[in-house]
This record gives sequence, C-alpha cells and structure tokens, in this order.
Amino acid sequence: MRLIGVDGAQLGIYETADALRIADEQGFDLVEVAPNSDPPVCRIMDYGKYKYEQDIKAKKARKHQATIQLKEIKFRPKIDNHDYETKKKHVVRFLTAGAKVKVTIMFRGREMAHAERGLAILERLAEDLADQAIIETQPKLEGRNMHMLIAPIKKDAKESKEAEAHDAEPPAEEGSETDA
Repeated sequence: MRLIGVDGAQLGIYETADALRIADEQGFDLVEVAPNSDPPVCRIMDYGKYKYEQDIKAKKARKHQATIQLKEIKFRPKIDNHDYETKKKHVVRFLTAGAKVKVTIMFRGREMAHAERGLAILERLAEDLADQAIIETQPKLEGRNMHMLIAPIKKDAKESKEAEAHDAEPPAEEGSETDA
C-alpha cells in the first residue's frame, strides 16, 4: 500500500504489517483513504481527532443552514378595515422574521358568487406590502378558498432598490435663488 505520513508527505509503498508498525511507533492510526486505487492509499493520522473535527464541521453547517418557515393568515371577503390592518401587521411581522406567508381568503355560502371581493383584498394586500414582499404565487381560487403566497424581499435586493431610488433623485442645485 502507498503510505502518507501525518504531515501529508508520501512515505512510499509498504506492506500492511510494516505500515501498521510505523503508525504504531508514531502513536497514530492507519486509515485507508483510497481503497480502490492501485496500490491502495493509507494515511497515518489521529482518527478520533479527525472524526471529532468532521462532526464539528457538520454541526456548523447545520447551524448556519437557513430554514424557511411558511406562515398562514386567513381573511374573509367581508373583512372590516381595522381587522384588515391588524392582519396586515401580522403579515409584516412574519415577513420581517424571514418567513413566507400564505394568505387565504375563505368563502362561505353565497360569498362564492363574489370571488372578485376576495381578489380585491389580496391585490390590496400585495400593493400595501410591495416594498417589503414579492408575490411568489399569484392569487388563485381552489374550491372555497383563494390563496396567494408572498415572500420577503432579500436584504441585498432591498438595499439596491433604495440605492436606485436615491440615484434617481436629481441633486439640489446651489445658488438657484435669483437676486431681484
């Protein structure tokens, strides 16, 4: 087998017994790295320390992984203005926390005949939240419910929009006052 030392240097080709003896003399383990190569490659290392470092890397990767939550908020077609504002604040709170929001309009009985009222509520909400969210799924009617999915705008996209708006403003000219 081909043997690689602790420092990563190639030590050469050894018999299995000799490689085990060398690893034992150095106080480390003999680990087979590439069993399918010809000859197989083994490395001298502290296997316990290696496994520990791999576990720490895996924990960090899981810790920094972003999980997107999906929150749902339900409206009725005959919602009053104050109730609408309260539910809109809940949607804003969910969006600032980084969650996607599924907005549902529930229709009962004869309200199904006026689905355009539900659509108007969803369009109003989308217009009110245009600076904070984007519509991922356009409103669609499924059975007695109308759904729309909105997601928060990413921070870097929001900053670039603000920069564009700032650049679009004409600079104020100095000395524009006329002396009469």
